[in-house]
Amino acid sequence: MRVGLHALGIGDGARPEIVRAVARAAEAHGFSRLWVGEHVVLVDAPVSRYPYADDGRIAVPADADWLDPLLTLSYAAAVTDRIGLATGVLLLPEHNPVVVAKQAATLDVLSAGRFTLGVGIGWSADEFTALGVPFAGRGRRTEEYLAAMRTLWREDVATFEGECVRFRDVRVNPKPVRDRRIPVVMGGNGDAALRRAATIADGWYGFNLSAAEAVERASVLAGHCAERNRPPGEVGMAVALTDAAPELLPGLARAGVTELVVVEAPPATPEEATRWVAGLAGRWLAPARS
Repeated sequence: MRVGLHALGIGDGARPEIVRAVARAAEAHGFSRLWVGEHVVLVDAPVSRYPYADDGRIAVPADADWLDPLLTLSYAAAVTDRIGLATGVLLLPEHNPVVVAKQAATLDVLSAGRFTLGVGIGWSADEFTALGVPFAGRGRRTEEYLAAMRTLWREDVATFEGECVRFRDVRVNPKPVRDRRIPVVMGGNGDAALRRAATIADGWYGFNLSAAEAVERASVLAGHCAERNRPPGEVGMAVALTDAAPELLPGLARAGVTELVVVEAPPATPEEATRWVAGLAGRWLAPARS
């Protein structure tokens, strides 16, 4: 099983010296990917319930620094050579898909094909309001945006006609490194997210699940894949757990999970951050490889 690290972009993890130290140490110790999440805005008194915590509240303070994920991963790409890079997740319906297609392909080229685009539909009505984007219909828009982006990556001269996205005879370059494709991971724990992962994605990222919930969700996703004649293992399964422990890894692997994502906040100095990554590697990587 691979082990990824979701530690950058927020708080101390938003400082360039910490991004640099964590990225280099994670690569040196063999972590599979660096994951970076997104919120464009936070509010002090949110209307929407945070779906990944029992109390409905996001743990990140509204006044915390939160970097843009694509820019953060571009910086991480520049100081590393091998480690994978993934948005975990980018809230796709909040963005112009033509612009995201360009940005994602640029990052993929600059990282020599190391980029995975993790996307989600978003949960914060306040955020959509601030961006002037309709909150309703965001799941449908996400599906259409991905189809449009893949058309732009694939075709030299691209045309797309959808409900929300329309363009004709346009060129968007550069193209992604790997056969004009960027792997897409669908975030979200609900049934709709699992159906989207099985239907239109290359992988799934389950966030803040217990190990038992992750196994159950993996089983549901496997069923959706089987219904769509997608063979076992074609859709990767990455999970971040609330009760993560090395002894849980064999059971997760048997359930089809392919990557455990360790979600932690780094310490405040580069020296401490480097030692901290080494400690995480000692705890997680050897058990994952056994």
